[in-house]
Formats: sequence, C-alpha cells, structure tokens
Amino acid sequence: MNDSHSSSSDSASMAANDQNVGRSRRSGSGDQTLATDIPRHWHDIFWLGVFLFHLMGLALALAVLGLNRFKKSDRFNFDRYTSNTTGTVENSHGLTEDYWPIYGLGGGVGTLLGWAWLLLLGWQANHMMKFSVHILTTYLAVVSVLCFWSEQIFWGVTFAIGAALQFLYVISVIDRLPFTMLVLRKAVKMVWSLPEVMRVSYAFMLVMLLWMGLWSFGAAGVVASNIDLSGRWWLLVVLSLSLFWTGAVLCNTVHVIVSGMVFLVLIHGGREAASMPPKPLMKSLRYSVTKSFGSICYGSLFTAAIRTLRWEIRGLRSKIGKNECLLCCVDFLFHLVETLVRFFNKYAYVQIAVHGKSFNRSARDAWELFQSTGVEALVAYDCSGAVLLMVTILGGLITGTCSGVWTHVKWNDDRVSMVGSTAMLMGMVLVGLAMVAVESAVTSIYICYAEDPLLIHRWDAEFFNQLSEALHQRLQHRSARAREVLTHNRFNVGIQGTVPV
Repeated sequence: MNDSHSSSSDSASMAANDQNVGRSRRSGSGDQTLATDIPRHWHDIFWLGVFLFHLMGLALALAVLGLNRFKKSDRFNFDRYTSNTTGTVENSHGLTEDYWPIYGLGGGVGTLLGWAWLLLLGWQANHMMKFSVHILTTYLAVVSVLCFWSEQIFWGVTFAIGAALQFLYVISVIDRLPFTMLVLRKAVKMVWSLPEVMRVSYAFMLVMLLWMGLWSFGAAGVVASNIDLSGRWWLLVVLSLSLFWTGAVLCNTVHVIVSGMVFLVLIHGGREAASMPPKPLMKSLRYSVTKSFGSICYGSLFTAAIRTLRWEIRGLRSKIGKNECLLCCVDFLFHLVETLVRFFNKYAYVQIAVHGKSFNRSARDAWELFQSTGVEALVAYDCSGAVLLMVTILGGLITGTCSGVWTHVKWNDDRVSMVGSTAMLMGMVLVGLAMVAVESAVTSIYICYAEDPLLIHRWDAEFFNQLSEALHQRLQHRSARAREVLTHNRFNVGIQGTVPV
C-alpha cells in the first residue's frame, strides 16, 4: 500500500514538473511579444451598441424621474397616471431632494470604504481578508435582527438566510483559505508595486460616483413619487439591474486594464525593464474603452452570476457526503455550470487585454489553457474571488446600513428598505471597483503560470515553489478521487453480477 501511494505521489509530482517544463519550453520562444503592438479588431459591437443605447435612454429617464419631484411636486403631471380606482392619488412621499442627500451619504461611504480597503490591504492584507471573511456572517446576522426589530420581516428573513449560507460556505472551504490568502497576498504585492494601477481604480471609482449622482437623482424621484408601493419597487429593481450592469462594465474595464499591465510586467521581468513598451498603461486603457469595450459589455452581463453560482455549488458538492440521490442532482447542476464557465469566466479579460480577442473566444481559450496544463485544479481550489466578493458585500452592507438608519430616523416605513437596499448596491459597486484591481492581479498570475511558469519564478521564486507544490497536491488529490470512484463503480458492478436472477 505504501509503495503504491509513494508511486502515485511521485507520478503526480513528475506530471506537475513535466507540465511546468513543457509550458516553459512552449512559451519561451516568442511569447515576449504577446502584449506588444499586435493587430487589434473591434469585437462584440452589438453589445457595445446595446450598452450605450441603454445608458443614454436610462440617463434621460433618470433625469425626468428626478426632475418630476425636484423642488416641485409632480412637475410633469405624472400623478394623473398613478391615480387609484377612486380617482385620487396616494399620500405624497416628499420631494426628490428629501432622499438625494441620503443617497449622497451612501455614495460617500462606499467611496471611502473602497479607498480605505485598498490602502489597508497594502499594509495588512492577510488580517484584512480574514477579518472580512469572518465578520460578514456576524454583520448579516446583526442586520437581520435589526430588520426584525423594525418590523421589516422580508428583509429580516433574507439577511438571516444570507448569514446561514455565508456560514455554511466558509465552513465548506475553510481548508482552502490558507492557499487563498497566499495568492491574495502576492496579488496585493503586485498591485502595490504598480501605483499607476491603483490610480486607475481610484479614477474609475470617481467616474462611477459621477454616474451614481444622476442615478440616485432618478432613484430619489422614484421613492418620492406617488406610484403605488409595488410600482415603485419594480422601478427600483429595473434601475438596480441597470446600475449592476454599468458597475460590472466599469469593474471589468479596470480588470482588462490592470490585467494587461500585470501581464506586461511579468512578461518583461519588471516595469523598469528596457524591453517594456512605451506608455503601456495608456495603450491598455485605449484598447479597453474602444476595440475591446464591446467584449467587456457582453461578458459583464453574465460572468458575475455564473461565478457566484459556481462557488455555491462547489462548496455544497464538497460537503455532500454519501447521499447518492442528492449528489446526482448537484452533479447535474455542477456540470451545467461548468459548461457555462467554459464560455463565461473572468480569465477571459486577461486574454482580451493581451490578445484582443472576442469575449467567448477569450473565455474558451483561457479555460482550455487551464485544462491542458492542469492549472484548472489550482483555479478550482482557489477561493480568492469569493473572499473579495465578501469584502464587497460587507462594504455594501455598511453603506446600506448608514443610509437605512438615516431614512429610519426621518420616516419609519417602507422607504427605509427602498433606500437602504439601493444604497447597499451603490456601496457594493464602489467597493467592487477597488477590489477588482486585486482580482485582476490574481487572474493574470494564473494565466502567466499556465502560459509559462518561469515568468512567476522570475518574479517570485518562493511563490513559484508554493504554487508548484499546491498544483502537485491538487493533481494527486484528483488522481486519488478518480481511483476511488473507479473502485466504487467496479465494486457495484461486481455486486450486481453476483445477485441471482
């Protein structure tokens, strides 16, 4: 038994080493020009048009909704369309300027949290990440209690379920957190070595804040309108979906810019290297907001939802035990999501930044690269995206709490949940814009390790050894699981063969 275990361990280690050597030989003969002046073409133009058309139409709608009750009730006489069956309108909920400052507080808190998190990560990355992972469950539970106390039953139940799911997820991936923290520390180290990358994140946060000024103006007009409760909620849901897409587009634009810069630094051996192209950040920015912008708009529609679903299913699958019926159902969902991940994944943005491909082709090429080199085993084991999402959610919760408490002091009714929930989304988008720089560094590190492990070795030899050891362990683990499944299936077939007919 020991001999066979030693043999399998050696073979997995040799396989990992062979993959490293093979990839180094493959990419060592010309990949130095990967991110330089390669021909770029426009891709996914349809989605670029859809996004810009949606943005212009929404800007007009937001201005009208806000102005309708700005300093004057029902400026455009919309109340004639919101009359109830008796011909009267509901009680006035105030004016736009009653709620706009509350949203302004939410935007300010979200921006401050985003800047603070990015700065604190550079000093105490490990402690800040651990704090976010463990405090989120507690914060969700506290907000749930506050909602029940304020007789907001729906939101109390929602946050209670969120706290339970967060707790179960952390328990299911607790053994992965040390490796995740290692990768995040190295990603933060990379981001902090590129101050221009941090300035890009700050600049895009300001751009998002300017758009949120108009968005919150319209949202405040909706909250103040005389539309019935369900109508106001539906309008806020539509506006929130639009804000989510717009925020995702800006986040992924930063992702492409930072990924291109990080890839260049790793390829050329440092930002001060003589082989570095001139003004690399400006070139990456220009490509991101022109020829690659359609691909970013397209990917932003689906990537976040598919990634979140994949994390939850992976966590559930790892703790499901021997319940074969439930395992069968979860496996079906798992393989369905894995198929979607093949065409919608965050690693596509690195390929877009480096090669200028369309989104679907970039996602497919990145995933095939991971699977052909075995690095997919590391990507699946890593939870850095989930940890950064926890930081983002925590920032949104703090923002929503600040705005919700102010609203509760002024009006103790349904407007508290309306303003609090939409302000929470604003906070999540702003904090997410800060965190995306770190996530971009993580994705670039994995792509570089798959393309040529020696790039990582040249940047940080100790980290390279840790990645290689982790890859060896994950390949060995998968090999052991495959043998276990094969043995189990053979055992079942043997039992069926001995059952008399």
